[in-house]
Amino acid sequence: MSVRAGKIKALVGIDHANKTSEELKSLFKKVLENGMHGLCFSTYEDGQGPGTQITEAQIRRRMEIIKPYTKWVRSFSCTEGNELIPIIAKEYGIKTLVGAWLGNDDEINEKEISGLIKLAKEGYVDIAAVGNEVMYRKDLTEDELLGFMHRVKREIPDIPMGYVDAYYEFSHRPKITEACDVILANCYPYWEGCSLEYSLLYMKDMYNQAVSAANGKKVIITETGWPSVGELFHGAQPSHENALKYFINAQKWSEQDDIEMFYFSSFDESWKVGSEGDVGAYWGLWDKNEKLKF
Repeated sequence: MSVRAGKIKALVGIDHANKTSEELKSLFKKVLENGMHGLCFSTYEDGQGPGTQITEAQIRRRMEIIKPYTKWVRSFSCTEGNELIPIIAKEYGIKTLVGAWLGNDDEINEKEISGLIKLAKEGYVDIAAVGNEVMYRKDLTEDELLGFMHRVKREIPDIPMGYVDAYYEFSHRPKITEACDVILANCYPYWEGCSLEYSLLYMKDMYNQAVSAANGKKVIITETGWPSVGELFHGAQPSHENALKYFINAQKWSEQDDIEMFYFSSFDESWKVGSEGDVGAYWGLWDKNEKLKF
């Protein structure tokens, strides 16, 4: 989640297309079956959340569901069973963007970084992500984050390494941008209050801002999505239809313009209601019971 204070836009305009519900569902199915570059992997079942030990069985079950539709998966942690995600993904021939989750707990940070390095040295990491929105949450100082990034790069110099945050952080923090091999940018028109009608144009602008800051480095969209349930957020309306339309638009754009993009997310996760409000639990393409929503 990347809500940017002072950057809320409520835009209105012509809808995506005058299609019936059935036509939209048919188009969604076609786009999904055409395949995605990447998908953020949601591990937590109902009643689980951070702190839960994830089982191999539940990872395998969910990996089986998504494997026909994506070339890459993104994981967010290297502890509590999440370290099994890239190992299992590799069994299915899926590439991996593996994240170490960093926060304000030194002991957990050490376990995460050590776990990422271990997985990379064992051949399970195609891109290493050192932290996710740490600057946005202010969990670490910039120098502390840079220390972790430099350490990972020293240990696994041949694997592309980056840091994940909201697209605008890379222009605000040139030292972090310089330390990255690849720019890993989260782009959420929803969290900036953009209406569905202008959301694709808005995301293109977000992406281009990250490209400008990147100084020629590759930019990957590591998260984008639209919730299917929830209350209006300024100009952005969660709904089943809007989530479906946003997915179609985002995937078709990423394919046409050759944008490497990880869609958020694979499965709904109930625990996220606490951190993001009512919309938090409804970002998945599949619901919490692992049934395709659209």
